[in-house]
Amino acid sequence: MRKLTGMTGHLFIFGYGYVAAALTGRLRAKGWRVSASARRPDKAGALTAGGIEAHIFGPRGLTDVASVFADVTHVLATAAPDADGDPILKAHARDLETAAPALRWIGYLSTTGVYGDAGGGWVDEGSALAPVHERGQRRVAAEIAWADLGEMTGAAACIFRLPGIYGPGRSAFDQLRAGTAKRLVKTGQVFSRIHVDDIAQALEAALALTGGTVLNLADDEPAPPQDVVTEAARLLGIDPPPEEPFESAKARLSPMALEFYSANRRIANARMKAELGLTLLHPTYREGLRAILAAEAGNA
Repeated sequence: MRKLTGMTGHLFIFGYGYVAAALTGRLRAKGWRVSASARRPDKAGALTAGGIEAHIFGPRGLTDVASVFADVTHVLATAAPDADGDPILKAHARDLETAAPALRWIGYLSTTGVYGDAGGGWVDEGSALAPVHERGQRRVAAEIAWADLGEMTGAAACIFRLPGIYGPGRSAFDQLRAGTAKRLVKTGQVFSRIHVDDIAQALEAALALTGGTVLNLADDEPAPPQDVVTEAARLLGIDPPPEEPFESAKARLSPMALEFYSANRRIANARMKAELGLTLLHPTYREGLRAILAAEAGNA
């Protein structure tokens, strides 16, 4: 996979959230121009105040797309599809073909939910897609549509499949402090995860790819979720919540939580490392949790 080096450009982000913020911090320090969509005026105002060009994404998408996309070189889509399909493609697939003459790269943040249940086994980018739930089925359709757009525009279309995301403000520490952490034990159950900083460095590296690809973005150690809570409690110097069998807790879990526990898989990351030349900042949740605490101490 060929990569460009020493480049900058204009990245437009559809759906500016946690991951986008981490990526933007890296890119702006290196001279990138970043603009983004926002659904609410207050969110647009906050982005603008932070030095990011913001454009309102209304019921029919963006307005004045010829101006917005005129010199955009890279597009990153983070929004999830709904029952009507991918909202970005629905509003702007044609515009990205005709009104973005400089476009050379498309990124789409998908989910490892597209693999479905592997009975605890390893899955990689060549594994069959067998989503268990409708949300995953929608993601598969969106992946195909974004790859097709890459073919139509000639831009390198990169699909990123993400597992659980954690980082500052979104970790087991926050759950423990809020009193919402649980240690549910389902025999043999593991989840993969990745620190937001590793997603950001992977996306930054991928911006230089000149050909399309599909990459799992995950750390090196899938682990039972209760182990992460136990380690976070140890680092805080507090007792972890008691373990509870999954079966006894099922009736109290949200539909989304039940959906997560219905699929058991380990996400392989060898292609990510090979194609991006990446060394993980946080190879496991242990390093990731320690880094979060260190950052908190530095900001205190």
